[in-house]
Amino acid sequence: MVSTQTRHEIEMSLGQVPSWMESLAEPASDHSWGIFRDLSFGETELSPREKALVGVGVAATTKCPYCVHFHKEEARLAEVTEDELEEVVTLAGSTQYFSTVLHGNEVNLDDFVTETTEIVEFLKEQDATAAGAD
Repeated sequence: MVSTQTRHEIEMSLGQVPSWMESLAEPASDHSWGIFRDLSFGETELSPREKALVGVGVAATTKCPYCVHFHKEEARLAEVTEDELEEVVTLAGSTQYFSTVLHGNEVNLDDFVTETTEIVEFLKEQDATAAGAD
């Protein structure tokens, strides 16, 4: 249960204290609100739109219906389109798929890092060549 001070802050921020916050055990409740508040509403390196898209992707891959609902609504508030929501969910699924392939086949991480570095360098060179052609 959140403290009186935190309860007031939540109500001022959200218009109510969501019932799920009441199920947070002490001493985690006030701290949990602080994490939620600071990452969701605070000024960070990511825009609210970017945070919402990350939230949707993570929620989709963890298969959490609560988080999917919350983060999709958060994204809609940030003017993310339905097509963008579909794309971020598909991208999240693709990432999870390839993660499963890599882990299940025990691909060597050092080899993967080396290959990724080589691919990134190739793509940078391609971009530089294309920019020079303009």
